[in-house]
Order: sequence, then structure tokens, then C-alpha cells
Amino acid sequence: MVDIFSTPSLVTIVLGTVALLIPVIDALNKEKSSKNKVYSGIAFGSLVLALVIVIARIVSGETLPALSLSSDGVITDDVFGGFFSIAFLIVSIMVTVSSWSYMKNKSNHAAYYSLILLSSIGMILIGYSTDFVMLLVSWELMSIPTYALAAFSKKDPISNESAVKYFLFGALSTSIIILAMGIVYGLTGTTNIYDSIVALSELKTELIPFGLLAVGLFVAGFGFKMGLVPFHMWLPDTYSGAPTTVGTLLAAGTKKAGFAAAIRVIVIGLIALNVQWAFVLAIIAIFTMTIGNLGALTQRSVPRILAYSSVAQAGYILIGLAVAPFAAQGIDASLFHVMNHAVMKSGAFIAAAAVIVVISGYTLDKYKGLGYRMPITAIVMTISLLALAGIPPLNGFWSKLLLFGSAIDSGQLIWWGPYLAIAGILNSALSLGYYALIIRKMYLDEGENRVRQKEPKSLVAVLIFALGFMVIFGIWYGPILDFASMASPGDLTQLVPVR
Repeated sequence: MVDIFSTPSLVTIVLGTVALLIPVIDALNKEKSSKNKVYSGIAFGSLVLALVIVIARIVSGETLPALSLSSDGVITDDVFGGFFSIAFLIVSIMVTVSSWSYMKNKSNHAAYYSLILLSSIGMILIGYSTDFVMLLVSWELMSIPTYALAAFSKKDPISNESAVKYFLFGALSTSIIILAMGIVYGLTGTTNIYDSIVALSELKTELIPFGLLAVGLFVAGFGFKMGLVPFHMWLPDTYSGAPTTVGTLLAAGTKKAGFAAAIRVIVIGLIALNVQWAFVLAIIAIFTMTIGNLGALTQRSVPRILAYSSVAQAGYILIGLAVAPFAAQGIDASLFHVMNHAVMKSGAFIAAAAVIVVISGYTLDKYKGLGYRMPITAIVMTISLLALAGIPPLNGFWSKLLLFGSAIDSGQLIWWGPYLAIAGILNSALSLGYYALIIRKMYLDEGENRVRQKEPKSLVAVLIFALGFMVIFGIWYGPILDFASMASPGDLTQLVPVR
């Protein structure tokens, strides 16, 4: 039974009601000129209310488990789900506010904001799900609206092509996840995640290969959303072809939902099967970081550079998951970087959206002289890129330091831990190649004209928020790290009875 007064239930009621009301209001609203402003305001208000509900629940003083795998019901109310929900809601709020300017001269505003809210519900429920059926429903609730959002520029053939590719890969990943769930159900007789993990830990020896097959399928299915190599092929085309605000939602929001599902299912499930899975995740992390960064170096479209950068960032987050059984802060570091990356990547994508709105530019050449023409956009883009690269004292430096430090600490138990840290450090240095190129274009290269441009107020507001977050939590990183530690399940091997 689902408690309607639990955090996920209340958030779903708030966002779901507003998502369904916006089209009704649209049918009654005859004032076309105000539609975008009205709907973005309503969506913004509901997202802020949802964020307040999640935060109030966490700080209420009531004891919540860090990561619950309770077999009671299909969703749980824990700090882990709240942590990811806050990250998702911050991204959705930034996307909604920035869309006020981005969608100003476009149509179908009601559908656009309703789809953002519905996708947000799906992301949040993924963070709280403790049952495979609920996880699948939440996954589709998150994914299906984004298929439509990716194709929202329906008169743009590039957008249509990227949306079709996204839909096809998304349908394939869902099919793989359903197959994995079917195998687990066949082996265990239950759809509850915790009960399934316990049953997997007690499998007969001859059935273990089927359990490993199921976990491998989960890695492939969730790896699609996480952007892990080799499941990343769709990502650059979709992020660059979709409206840039939608690319923000995909890169900074839905990608994190994949990690939320991975921690609940894949990592703990592999521990239950008592296999040397960590080395496999480490190899995937190295390939993901390296291919993402090398791909970004060859691009000349800023959204595509940011898309490949997003692939590389997934590799950094995976470092913490790979060393989790051998380093106390492995999961903490991954969660820390999840929150930081949500804002860093949102800031970079929304800065790119501002450039598109004002000067209709995607390519690097359009960024020449941007420091003079659009100073606020340029400085936030610069800070976002430096934070993504891990330059101190910005927030991205601390989460990367913790990730690499946890990999080094794991060297006391595994030989390859320090090498994983070295790979991360080298890739961070490699990423400076394309980050610095964008910064050089903005400040050192002279553009075709030096006319000062008016930067849209809503985009500027979001950019200033992102700037403040990256700088403040770079200098004072303790609160975010403490929150990540609260949400961390700690010693994963203690969550399941290992064979």
C-alpha cells in the first residue's frame, strides 16, 4: 500500500495535478500572447512547491533511512530518493525558468511545460522505487515525455532525426530492461527489488549465470540513460538536435535517474551474486571518460561538445561506484558529483541556449567575442566549464577530488584502484583542451561584430543561480557533501546476505 502522505506521493500529486491542469487552462485561455509566461509560471510554482516538500521532509527531524530496500510497498521514503529528487527538481526548475525566454516565439507552450512536469515525476519516482514494476512505470513516465520534447522543433529536420534516433534507442533500452526484469522474476518469483536481491544471493550455482545475464542486461538498459560507453551512440545527436533547454533536462536530469536506478539495482545486485563486478565497472568508467573526451575534442558545435562532455562526466561518477566495496567514500563521492554535475551541466547548456536565442549560434565561431557581446552568459559558461574540468575552488573540483581520492584509498585492497584515479586525472586534463577552446573563443578571438547584445532576463536569472551555486559550494562544499553522506547506503555489502 502506498502512503499518500509520503514524500513521493505528495510530490506526484502536486506535479501531476498541475501537469494535467495546464492543458485545461490552455483550452480556456484566449490570450495567446501571455500563454508562455502563464504556463512557465505555473510550472515553476509547482516545481518549487515540490522541492519545498522534499526538503521539509528531510529536515523535519524524522529519522529516515539512507537507502531503504524495504519489501513493504512499491515506493519508499528515504534520504537517497530525496537526494536525487532535489537534484532532479533543481534541474527542472532551471529548465522551466530558462524556457520562458527560449519558448517565447514558439508554439504549443502548454504541452511543453506539461511534458517537463510529467518527466520530472518519472525521475523522482525512479529515485524512490523499490519494486521492478514501479521502476519500469517510472522509467517510461520519465522517458516518453522526453521523446516528444526532443522533437519539439518539429519543423527542424535535424531535431526530428535526433528525436527518432532517441526514440529507437530508448525503446531498445526499455525492452532490455523488461527482459532483465523478466529473468529476475523467473529466478526469484518476486518483483520487489530487495526480495529479489536476497533471492539472488541464495541462487543455486547452476542458476548464477542467468542472474549475471539479468544484471548485464540492467547495465545495458540503464547504461543507455547514463550515457555509458558503448551505449552512448544516440546521445550527441539527441542533445544537440533537441531544443537546448530540453538537452539540459536530458544531460543534467534523466542521466542522473539512470544512476539512481543503477545504485538500487545493479550495484547491490552484483554484490548479492558475489562476483568481481567492480573491475568491470572500472573498465567501463575508463572507456566512458576517454571516448567522451576524445569525441568532444573533434566537435565544432558547442551543444555537441557539451554532449560528449556529459558522456565523460558519467565515467567520473562511475569511478565511485566501481570502488564502493573497497573505499568508504565511494558512493558518497558519486552522489556528491551527481548533485554538482546537475548544476554545472545545466549552467553550461543554458548558457548555450542564451547564445542560440540571442545570436542563433551553435558553432564555435559564433562564440568569438562573446565575452564582450554577452558578458553574463560568457562568464557563467566559463565558470561552468572550469567547474566541469575540476578547477579549484569551484564545486566540481571537490567532488572530483573525492572521487579520485576514494579510488586511491581503494588501492589498499585492489591493485587497480590508483590506476583508475590516474585515468580520471588524465581525462580531466584532456577535457581542458576543449573547455579552454570555448573560453578562448569567447575572450581572445574577435568576432565579426562587437555589438553588445541584450541578454534575456529569465536566462540571466538561471545563469546567476548556477554561478552562485558553483562558487558558493566550491568555497563551502560541506553541506552538499554532508547531504551526500546522509543519502549514501554506506557499506553496500551489509545490505544483502552475500553468498
